[in-house]
Amino acid sequence: MENTRGYEVKSRVEDKYEKIVKLAKRRGFFWNSYEIYGGLGGFITLGPLGVLLRNNIIEKWRRVFIHPHQEFIVEIDSPIISPEKVFVASGHVDHFTDYVVECKRCGRNYRADHLIEEATSLTGLEKLTPNDLTKIIIENNVTCPECGGPLSEVKTFNLLFKTTIGPYSGNIGYARPETAQGMFVNFNRIYQIMRRKLPLGIAQIGRVLRNEISPRQGPIRLREFTIMEIELFYDPKNPSCKYIDKVLEEKLRLITGENVVKGDKTPIEVTVRQAVENKMILNEWNAYFMALSKKFLEELGVPAEKQVFIEKLPEERAHYAAQTYDQLVYVERWGWVEVSGHAYRTDYDLKQHTEYSGKDLRAQRRLEIPKVVKTVEVKPLLGRIVKDFGKSVVSPLLDYLNTADKEKIVEVLRKSGELKVAVNDKCISIPASYFQLNEKMERIEYEKFFPHVAEPSFGVERLFYITLEYSYTEKGNRIVLRIPRDLAPIKVGVLPIVEKKDLVEKATEIYNVLLSQGFEVIFDSEGSIGRRYARLDEIGVPFAITIDRDTLENNTVTIRDRDTWQQVRVPVDKVSNILMKAFKEPGKSLFEIIKT
Repeated sequence: MENTRGYEVKSRVEDKYEKIVKLAKRRGFFWNSYEIYGGLGGFITLGPLGVLLRNNIIEKWRRVFIHPHQEFIVEIDSPIISPEKVFVASGHVDHFTDYVVECKRCGRNYRADHLIEEATSLTGLEKLTPNDLTKIIIENNVTCPECGGPLSEVKTFNLLFKTTIGPYSGNIGYARPETAQGMFVNFNRIYQIMRRKLPLGIAQIGRVLRNEISPRQGPIRLREFTIMEIELFYDPKNPSCKYIDKVLEEKLRLITGENVVKGDKTPIEVTVRQAVENKMILNEWNAYFMALSKKFLEELGVPAEKQVFIEKLPEERAHYAAQTYDQLVYVERWGWVEVSGHAYRTDYDLKQHTEYSGKDLRAQRRLEIPKVVKTVEVKPLLGRIVKDFGKSVVSPLLDYLNTADKEKIVEVLRKSGELKVAVNDKCISIPASYFQLNEKMERIEYEKFFPHVAEPSFGVERLFYITLEYSYTEKGNRIVLRIPRDLAPIKVGVLPIVEKKDLVEKATEIYNVLLSQGFEVIFDSEGSIGRRYARLDEIGVPFAITIDRDTLENNTVTIRDRDTWQQVRVPVDKVSNILMKAFKEPGKSLFEIIKT
């Protein structure tokens, strides 16, 4: 199974992607950003229907991944911009890179590995160096796909968006390429809020930026997009997932790293139980989230046979991961594309941020047998400190002493003879003589450790596009967007059969009732009823309510089902209950719902 990367459509027949793009522009789902200025690659604007669909996908993700686990998974919202030190600590400054090659004739830039894959039959280029890629380009006579010009040597390109914070050029910041670091730097705060209990999940949904070299896949590869992530912190001595029993018999289609190395990318179907017992998936939490992810994609309309999890090889994995599975979904134009990543991040991030910040980000576990050890207490001589350094230093100093690793503080004072404290953007050095070190014997009932982390991460815009592709159907000469009912941007259309005053008034009354009950409703009285049904089908409205002369006589309306085009007559006072049942039980047909 290979991932196709062809970007140009060679056939004159429109493929599904082109049809969706035309529909999306016409009906207000999405379009290229800044189109009046010629557009800008890697950015899209969501229209009115696109925003509603995106929000519904996010809410479904919350219902699947957060709400059932809210006693230990909580959501935060951290800034998009971070100081440079955060991404130095995380490793992104050094490792978050791709390889770029430039056309010497027209000046266009391309991602080197993708360009080579498009021009040759070669794959598996992630482990190669810039020199290796340059050699392949020369040996295979790879040229610019736009003008046919010769290519430069391959160079490393960092994908972080760089900026400055405030008016100082030296105060460097970066736009986050993931939301994860916001969870790691705030781990200790949330850990205390959640009463120092593990497992602890911190979730975040937000915008991220990646300075992609040459994004050319519409919503699939963007420079600015939305990520939904969870960092699940757990004790490595107690790694079991208490929810794993719920998914043990769930089947996953896996392509293991072992098989990838053998050149076999045929998926194998195994249960979660088998995957965990045979160490195909290294920990239960990642396995649990992978099972949830499969079900989540099915609820977006993607059948199980169109999903697969492929394990990344060591040279392909991010620097922080001990194991990563990508969840792929098949799309018509690009083949298998990644929609989520499932990384076992071990304790890498918390260790790095502890080292670079000087703050202790360890958790604690109770010892089975308490022990007595010799410790050193660091006591600041506050009177002398205030006299010589001012009152402003006291609060940040005490905060540092209370949160930093005590052993490290003692080590720093003894080795360097001073302690550095940040006060109002300035670094103040306080000599060791301003501190008293008192040795004492202490009974220890807890030990500290760095939690391990399981991470599921989803790109919202890719899910958004995939939902559109899997819902796009044609019935005769009509487009029917069969978006799952609960995801549909507009849930109900209210249509007076003709634009007569008494029918419009009755339709408006029904419209307002449905609106007050929380349904997303559209009112349409213009054009023939057939054209209006077609418009609703194109934007994925599951149900249409038609008001006609019989409505005025016997207070009944017709409900039309988008997917079957079947129509049933029901009393007006039962419409709301029928619709509520239909959205709560999306697997049932309209006739089944009415019978119950």
